[in-house]
Amino acid sequence: MGPSKTIVLKLGSSSIIHETTHQPLLSLLSSVAETIVTLRHAGHQVILVSSGAIAVGMKRMELRERSSKLSGKQALAAIGQGRLIKMWDDLFSLLGQPVAQILLTRGDISDRTRYLNAVNTFKELLSMGVVPIVNENDTVSVSEIKFGDNDTLSAVTSSMVHADYLFLLTDVDGLYTSNPRKDPHAQQVEVVHNLADIRGKVNTSTSGSSLGTGGMETKLVAAEIATGAGTSTVIASSKTPSTILSIIDFHENPSPDKLRPPHTIFLPSSTPLPDLKSWTAHTLYPSGSVVIDRGAYKVLARRDSGGRLLAAGVLGVIGRFTGGVAVKICILRDQGDDIPASPGYATPDTSLSRSNSTGRELSSMLNAAEQGVSVLPTVSRVFAETDIVEVGRGLANYNSVEIEKNANSIVSFSSQIVHVLGYADSEYVVENVTIRVLPSS
Repeated sequence: MGPSKTIVLKLGSSSIIHETTHQPLLSLLSSVAETIVTLRHAGHQVILVSSGAIAVGMKRMELRERSSKLSGKQALAAIGQGRLIKMWDDLFSLLGQPVAQILLTRGDISDRTRYLNAVNTFKELLSMGVVPIVNENDTVSVSEIKFGDNDTLSAVTSSMVHADYLFLLTDVDGLYTSNPRKDPHAQQVEVVHNLADIRGKVNTSTSGSSLGTGGMETKLVAAEIATGAGTSTVIASSKTPSTILSIIDFHENPSPDKLRPPHTIFLPSSTPLPDLKSWTAHTLYPSGSVVIDRGAYKVLARRDSGGRLLAAGVLGVIGRFTGGVAVKICILRDQGDDIPASPGYATPDTSLSRSNSTGRELSSMLNAAEQGVSVLPTVSRVFAETDIVEVGRGLANYNSVEIEKNANSIVSFSSQIVHVLGYADSEYVVENVTIRVLPSS
């Protein structure tokens, strides 16, 4: 089957547990285990991201509906997780394949050291020939540290191990232009080159099952994370797991004589995000927002920007946060040509100041700043969440008060930070910025 690949498989609750009886779908699970073992024998490294702990807990407690309370869901996850991993261990043991359990929350890997420890654990298990079985640690997860769904968790896992393929196994065999269950004319999208372009052409209104939390939209989000890290992402049917073998062979050993197995593949980025940027963008929970102007957005969207935000491009902040935490990078929803870019991010049609100052006035303000004279304005702009749209993430070098103070200075060149704040740890307000380029309207 070609060179060794690192492959992540994600299986949702509806593919593991029957939606009404809550009985485990043993024939399907056995087929998944056999497929993984076949991949292992072919020399590949495989990670399984398995949902189902809450559903298994519901079966054990003979509940027909999952609890609506967080504590109830956490209790069911605690009851079901042990039984879920035992079920997988029993199936893989019959095939002579050792497995390991890894339970994660976003909080577990929000610390860089713990994140790297988790990466090293994955690498060690894979080198030992073990199949790690990953799930979110729902027993201790709260909204601030949850991945939200296992589609996202599988994408983050793929990024951590630099996987070659991420397979999102679901009850449909790919991405369609409309819901194939309702529209007989729905067409499958075979290859996705650009996620931003495809969003307006497909229907993602299908939600997850009563047992799960995902849906097609969460799979697009997962594909965006994984492909940005350099991982080919595939949506395929969970009903025939052995199709995975054919899909990998189809792409790794192309031939005009081969029949294309039904699936949708999202091609990886030709310039994957560095590990630190990927960790910042997709693993950390943002503590606040930094609002930037049009010019800063244009520059940061370029690959050669270095992902570093100068103070000149900052309009303001939302929320209160400390330095060293992740923040959202936002622009105004209707940021038109009447909003000039700042001088630190000058574009050909950009004015040199947010004010209408003449060159002489600007020069005098700069001289004042160099002499340590305050150049703070009397009016600050206040932003609300409804005013902005998120376009990226980054790590703040300063706290919110410091950023806001510098953003509110009339002369906000980064060289003047020391005059505004009294010190300058870095000329960059935010670093390791990852920008999502918005689709053109």
